Order: sequence, then structure tokens, then C-alpha cells
Amino acid sequence: MSTGCAYSQHSGDKLETSPYTDIFGEHVLVFDDSMDTEVIKQTLKALHEQQKYNEFGTKRYALLFKPGAYDIDITVDYYVQALGLGRYPSEVTIHGAVQSTSSTNNNKVTTMFWRGAENFKVIPRDGHMIYWAVSQAAPYRRMHVEGSINFDKGSWASGGLLANSVIEGRAGLTTGQQWMTRNSAIGSWEGGNWNRVFVGVEGAPEDTWPKKPVTVIEKTPLVREKPFLTYTEAEGYAVFVPALLRDTSGPSWINKDEHGELLSIADFHIAYPDKDNAASINEALKAGKHMLFTPGIYKLAETITVTRPNTVILGLGLPTLVPQKGQIAIATDDVPGLKLAGFMVDAGTEYSSSLIQIGSPDAGADHRDNPSSLHDIYCRVGGASTGQAETTLTINSNDVIGDHFWLWRADHGVGTAWMAGQNKHGLVVNGDRVTIYGLFNEHFQGYQTLWNGEHGSTYFYQSEIPYDPPTLEVWNDNGKAGFASYKVADHVGHHRAYGLGIYSFFKGEPAVSKNVRLENAIEVPDHSGISIHHISTFAGRNGGINHIINGLGPRTEPGELKHYDGFNGSEE
Repeated sequence: MSTGCAYSQHSGDKLETSPYTDIFGEHVLVFDDSMDTEVIKQTLKALHEQQKYNEFGTKRYALLFKPGAYDIDITVDYYVQALGLGRYPSEVTIHGAVQSTSSTNNNKVTTMFWRGAENFKVIPRDGHMIYWAVSQAAPYRRMHVEGSINFDKGSWASGGLLANSVIEGRAGLTTGQQWMTRNSAIGSWEGGNWNRVFVGVEGAPEDTWPKKPVTVIEKTPLVREKPFLTYTEAEGYAVFVPALLRDTSGPSWINKDEHGELLSIADFHIAYPDKDNAASINEALKAGKHMLFTPGIYKLAETITVTRPNTVILGLGLPTLVPQKGQIAIATDDVPGLKLAGFMVDAGTEYSSSLIQIGSPDAGADHRDNPSSLHDIYCRVGGASTGQAETTLTINSNDVIGDHFWLWRADHGVGTAWMAGQNKHGLVVNGDRVTIYGLFNEHFQGYQTLWNGEHGSTYFYQSEIPYDPPTLEVWNDNGKAGFASYKVADHVGHHRAYGLGIYSFFKGEPAVSKNVRLENAIEVPDHSGISIHHISTFAGRNGGINHIINGLGPRTEPGELKHYDGFNGSEE
């Protein structure tokens, strides 16, 4: 097994070659603390310069740091994932920063997407603030910061997620719109504007809603943490799959007694975008292998089909799957214990009914003892390329856990025109007892979220409705202006959701956009088992939102932010 080569060459700021292994390919850069620190710094700097504004580029990278101590700053940019390879965060210590600092004009980070950092201990130099200034699809996970962190740079920001982490000092926002924190321990929290949700967080701020738009849930009812790659000199590479946890607060790893299963890398098929296709991937899955996608773009001529219980599918460096023939990109049977983590799916030019499908349409099995879980899953329609899909993510199986989704019909880039393709829903949930933590779902032409299953739960929801509906004659739900962002079907008897932020920013022809409105941000049935807690709405320069939920709540006019306590159904 190669341990990587300690060299790099640069042409100006362009990354030419880097440390790599023959196991994971040249876009997985592997470092150990015996390497020349200056070589590591030069390599990271070149990658930063290459990727910092590469929003819709095709290159993807994973940065792997073997156990040890490093005196460096790791700056994470578009399509870059930085990973410590220790069994616990303290085994890879960074004296410096693990950060995201790039911005557009005036320190705006509203488009700093598609990146991530996991499994480091960070000791900031001289008490300096760490900046993880990001918006959607940019998780900071399994981190231990011996200091303070800010999630924006003092200007527009629309993020994000902190999960399974320790921040010993102050964590928070200066101007950021929203934030989700789960199963962490923080010294204190400060700041934020529209919507903050804390689930199972030690040190969470006081819930003073609506004085401050904060929602606090003391314990996380059910979660499995994201699988992650590890390395030891004795055992080589392996993937640790954390165990299912119930009613928890704080990080899973804090006492170094985390339960779970360690899977040898030999149990995985390592997929490469230049060597593998859907047929070879399906053959490996059928043979009983787990799947590890290395960075790159995978153009799929058929559906990747997952049929075996407990299969792990893990992406390094945000690998991106793209269906080429209008098929579903990845579909699973109705089996228990699946773990899908760390990859993107882009819609292809031909219409797909869904990009990801969890469980067959007739799914109905009870998986409460061994639920499937999805972690850091991102779906995109447009932006990088024109695409179309009725739904990006469909969950048919029961008892699925969602741990951070960003489902995005692009509002900039290519393929964003209203008639460029059919893009109806971000998420459709048909299964029962589905729980989602951190649901970001934006700009689709119908309901952003359509929930048909019973006993569903959402903890944190962020959604911008589409920017550019051409007219209300085109964009209406049986005569009602627009489509509710969060829709629970009329037949559902039990559902709960906490901390929802829904925003309108209508653009386009002034004569249209000034008059386009959304009737209801949320629609749910009036049943006694329905409970929605803490809703925020905001309207941009044009149009607005008539009601917050079910014809109730104040109008949201241009420039206004409104907070509403929620809704409890009454029908027996």
C-alpha cells in the first residue's frame, strides 16, 4: 500500500502534481507529519488558488491527513473536502486553522457551497478566530476547536451546519441568515438573524423565541453519525460506521468510547471516474462490496442499484453522479441499515423521475431496529449544466434518517430559466417515521418538500421559493398563489417540525415580480397529531408571502422578517 509521495510542482498558482496514493487516485492528496511542512503548505496554497472561485468547475479533491501533528492552515474551497484520518479528532492535530475564508465582493459568502471539513483537532495560533464562512452544502463535522469560530465574514451568508463537534470558545454568526447545530458542545453562541436551531447541543443559547429566532431541542431523538475514513500504520485504511444513537446530547466521540463497526478498505470497491461506470459499480455491489467513490464526475448510463442490507456508500471529495439517459441515478431496494454519505447528484439533460430513490415505490417494511441513514447528500438541477428532474430525492422506505441535505434548483449558472426543464420537487417523503436534521431545499417549481408519510419529523428547514415564476397563471396550486414550500399531505395524521425559515426573493420583469406572491409558506392538515414549531418568513424587494401557515399568520411584505410561533392541529 502506497503511503504517498512528498512532492509538488507549481506553475504560478496552478496545481500540477501533489502527494497522492495509487489507492485513491491523484485527486486524493494524502499527507503525513513526516513530510516537509513547506511542501504541504505550497500544495495547499496552489489548490486554494485553483479552487477558490471554481464554483461550477469539474475538478474535485479530498485532502487526507494521517494521524499526527501539523503546523499549517488548511483552507477549504469549492469541491474540496479535508479529512483527518484518526479514529478520534485529537489524533490529527492542526496548529493553525481548518478554514473557509474565500468570499465574493464585500465579504459575501452566500455562494460558498460544496466543501467540508471533518475529524480534526484545531489549536488556533495566538487565540485567533477560525473562520468557516460558508453557506449551503459545507458541513463542519467531528471537529474539536480549542478556540472560537465564526460562520460568516460580516456580510451576507446563508449557511450552514455544525455537527458532532466541540467548540471550546465562542461559536456563532455576525450577519448570517441561519444555522443548524446538532450534537455538539460549545462554550457559547452569539449572533445570527433569521433562524437558528440547536438539537442536542451542550451550551446552546437560551430559547427566547420570538425575541431571538432560536429553537432549542435538548436531546437528539435518533441519529447515526456519518461514516468516515480512518488510517493506522498497522491496519491501513478502513471506514468506521458509528452505531445508532437515541436521546443524546453532545458529540458521540467525546469520551473516546464511540461504538460502531470498523470495515476494512478491502470490503469496498474503490470507484474512479475515469475507470468505472454504472455497470462496473453495480457488478461490485452485487458481489457484496461496499462502495467508495473517489473525487470526480461519474456519467451514468444506467441506475446504480443497491440491493444488499447494511451497504455503505461513501464519497470522498464530493464525487458527482450524473444520469445520462433520464434514469434515476441511484436507487435502493427496501432494505435496512443502508448508509449513503458524501456525494452529489446532478440532473442530466434528459428528464429523470427522481435523482435518488430510497426504497422501491411499494416499500413498507419496518426498519425501526436498523434504519437507513443519509449524510451530506446534495442534489443539483442546473447551475453547472442544464438538467431536469421531477424530484431530486424520493424516500419511500420507512425509518430513514436524513443528516444534512441540500437540494437545489439553481438560481444562477446555466439552465436556470423557468422553461429550461421540469423541476417540480426537491424532496418527496412517502415512508413513515422519517426523520431529517438540516433540510435545505430551494427554488423548485412545485412544493419544495412534499411529505406523504406518517410520523415524520424535521429539525431545521431552510428554503427559498423560486425567484422567477413568470406569472401566477403559471405558478399556482389549484388557484392559490404559488406552491407552499413545506407541504404535508392532507391525509397525514402525525407530523412535527421545528425551526423553519422560508423566504421569497422574486426577480425578473418588474411588472411580474412586484405582483407575484406566495399564499402560504407552509400547508399542513388540521389534525391533532400535527405540530409545527417556530417559523420565520422573509420577503425580498418584490412581492411577498400572504400567510405563514394554512391561511394564518401575518403578511410578509418586501423587506420584512416575520416570526410565528407555529401551529398545532385541532381536529380529532
